[in-house]
Amino acid sequence: MRYRMLGDRQVSALCLGTLPFGAIVDEATSFALLDRFVERGGTFVDTANCYCFWVDGCCGDESELLLGRWLAARGNRDEVVVATKLGARPDPARGAEWPANREGLSAKTVEQAARESLRRLGTDRIDLLYGHVDDPATPVEETVAAFGALVREGVAGRVGISNQTTARLARSRKAAAEQGVAPYVAVQQRHTYLRPAPDADFEYQVHADAELLGYAATQPDLTVLAYGPLLNGAYTNPAKEIQQQYLHAGTDARLTALREIARAVDATPNQVVLAWLLGGEPSVLPVIGASSPAQLVEALDAVELELTAEQRARLDRA
Repeated sequence: MRYRMLGDRQVSALCLGTLPFGAIVDEATSFALLDRFVERGGTFVDTANCYCFWVDGCCGDESELLLGRWLAARGNRDEVVVATKLGARPDPARGAEWPANREGLSAKTVEQAARESLRRLGTDRIDLLYGHVDDPATPVEETVAAFGALVREGVAGRVGISNQTTARLARSRKAAAEQGVAPYVAVQQRHTYLRPAPDADFEYQVHADAELLGYAATQPDLTVLAYGPLLNGAYTNPAKEIQQQYLHAGTDARLTALREIARAVDATPNQVVLAWLLGGEPSVLPVIGASSPAQLVEALDAVELELTAEQRARLDRA
């Protein structure tokens, strides 16, 4: 495993996403995957206060509760960097349709939701607390002030944002500086090797683009994280279809380059995608998902893969 800094805290170069744990992936398998991750040097895990409310019989507590049980059973809380998110959980008071009824990022919601996450995780602090989805109805000044108060209190060690445009991110960080509170040190966006079509619609999700990566490259204290980097297995599993948003005239050329490089370095396309993210400028920290040991090991092995400048150029030109 390799490591990097996230604000003032060292974390593993891969973050293990636990979205399906406790809802789609059973507890025994989830514990085994978490155990394997830390055995291989992983220290950084990611969850949210709404995973997986959309699964029959689930309410959104499942992932945080499972992670809390695992931390308690292993007694390793101080060794694990725990990230969770708030803001996307359905709020019955706002109606029945999601995402219109998501809880949002008002000061009141940030305060209450963070404390509920502490309870579910069985911890006294959240190492990285994100806003899950941007909330245009709430001024960024109010949201960053609420996150800053949690950092001052010690409820959150660091704060970040997900699914926020570059312009709003820059405004948020400027507001934090003006208020003298902790700024966002992490931004987590949808991001992978394939480029989305110019008119791609990801609804509430925001895809990392050249503007974001260029901005992050000028901000030494800001880490970009990528969710969905492996397109749910579509790079390597013929049974998985590539999402419609990534299907356009340039896709075939990019997939051809990816497969050629994978053969040249004796790696899987998934591993090349992860190496491409990790070795870019700025370096992007992938949030990986796994529902089996084989998937996890494949991703972990990618950390040691280094692409040459020529190979990166071939991938970037495609």
